[in-house]
Amino acid sequence: MACVAALLASPALLPFPSTASSTASASCSCRLRLCPAVVARAPRQQPRGRRALRRFDEVEGVSKKRRGIGGGSGAGGSQPSSSRRDRGLAVDFKESQVADFDDLEEDKFLNAVVKVYCTHIAPDYGLPWQKQRQHSSSGSAFMIGDGKLLTNAHCVEHDTQVKVKRRGDDKKYIAKVLARGTECDLALLSVENEEFWRGTEALHFGRLPCLQDSVTVVGYPLGGDTISVTKGVVSRIEVTPYAHGTSDLLGIQIDAAINPGNSGGPAFNEQGECIGVAFQVYRSDEAENIGYVIPTTVVSHFLNDYQKNGKYTGFPCLGVLLQKLENPALRESLKVPSSEGVLVRRVEPTAPASSVLRKGDVIVSFDGIAVGCEATVLFRSTERIAFRYLTSQKYAGDIAQLGIIRDGNSMKVQTILQPRKHLVPFHVEGGQPSYLIVAGLVFTPLTEPFIEEECEDTLGLKLLAKARYSLATFEGEQIVIISQVLAHEVNIGYEHMGNQQVMKLNGTTIKNIHHLAHLVDTCKDKFLTFEFEDDFLVVLHREEAAAASSDILKEHAIPSIRSSDLSEPYVETKNDIQKTSEDFGESPVTNFEMGIDCLLWA
Repeated sequence: MACVAALLASPALLPFPSTASSTASASCSCRLRLCPAVVARAPRQQPRGRRALRRFDEVEGVSKKRRGIGGGSGAGGSQPSSSRRDRGLAVDFKESQVADFDDLEEDKFLNAVVKVYCTHIAPDYGLPWQKQRQHSSSGSAFMIGDGKLLTNAHCVEHDTQVKVKRRGDDKKYIAKVLARGTECDLALLSVENEEFWRGTEALHFGRLPCLQDSVTVVGYPLGGDTISVTKGVVSRIEVTPYAHGTSDLLGIQIDAAINPGNSGGPAFNEQGECIGVAFQVYRSDEAENIGYVIPTTVVSHFLNDYQKNGKYTGFPCLGVLLQKLENPALRESLKVPSSEGVLVRRVEPTAPASSVLRKGDVIVSFDGIAVGCEATVLFRSTERIAFRYLTSQKYAGDIAQLGIIRDGNSMKVQTILQPRKHLVPFHVEGGQPSYLIVAGLVFTPLTEPFIEEECEDTLGLKLLAKARYSLATFEGEQIVIISQVLAHEVNIGYEHMGNQQVMKLNGTTIKNIHHLAHLVDTCKDKFLTFEFEDDFLVVLHREEAAAASSDILKEHAIPSIRSSDLSEPYVETKNDIQKTSEDFGESPVTNFEMGIDCLLWA
């Protein structure tokens, strides 16, 4: 791809939002917001540390004065042949009042920015067999060559139709989503109609900017239908929380005005090179004009990942909870000779690093790069950046060499890096949640979208704490809950159950919802005995439960007793990891909920 080649050719490479028009609108409650327009969603209760980061759900337009607009003589110096004075106003009828900008150099890169129209149908996580009401939004995208467009993932989330329109054109073209990067909030689009690409020129990617460099943000924010341009400077470059993907990646902070609708639009440097993609803004009573741009280093990783694997595989990580080692006494007790390294406090059981790292190890280097006691590494020549930056430069399956100190002894270990798998995922793969109905009992995996839709107050403290603090102990583990009970005579006495975790079926511990469906299908006992958390018991006659299913489905207009993914044969896996007292830990499982500054996940 041309854009990838341009990025890789930049030797200085180390390693804004969207316009919304919807049938319903609701603003995101978190303050660091993404710029798109996925608007028909209930206000989201964000975890602590994430409330200031927002996607753009509403937009205000910003205009730019262009040179040559207004009265006066034309560029050719032509003299007016006739004029009329009326109430002090002089009007020239033969001279054009609008200058022609076809030859301006700046229009070349502006013409590569297009408007995105997306129709969304989000899943209904409370009623997982159906979807919510359709709504629409608009955002921005830009041409990167090879017949492809780049935009934000949240701009095309749960899409059913995506259309794009070029600047100055009145025709919309159907676009296809090739890849979505939920962590990095990027999406790759393609348009097959050759007419759309006629006479166009792709944008060129530039290097990572420096502080105080001028930046121009271009897009289609709310407030108008034409392109909008705003200017500012680079305020900060550091590892930043991404509100859509709940990950920590490199981000560029700018002070240019970016609004909903700018999402997916490019940010340019003074040379007209694209230095990133606008995607979120910081909303606070104590701060103003804080917007964020996804830098070209993250963009190149996304594009190279897609080119290499034919799909987006994600940004890998170590899967370890680290503590800073600023205190001299702490370093001395760990036998760390100098002011370096970070202390491993927790390792994810499913991470490959769990086989080579353990609690109490001190990581002093990553691929030969020294790690400071504040969990930072050298960045460019005079800056330092969070340790997470190094792992984000790797690809899934890459090997990293770690220098560690264990019990005072220095050693080198190697580990494979893989994308992190959360016990309670922030995005549902495939877009539609899994469900299983047994005698009116509706089972579904616990996910962040479900928590968001149901509201945290209705879940109960124990279930919410598990979502925030528990780690998966084996591959494919899920927290399976009963979301509601569809009333029928077969489930009398259980009608008011809801939002409780099911632990066992007929004495067998449930691994995930597919395993639960398998246990129900293969059960030959007279009773189905479900054991829930807090020792609550549900017993059903197996044959009566099966016979009641058709009546329940008909009564509630449900198409199927289970989601399509549960119709596939269940494959038994060997899960050797056993539950320990640390599976429900005292530390949150993401940096968003982390309340202690000296602890962080990497």
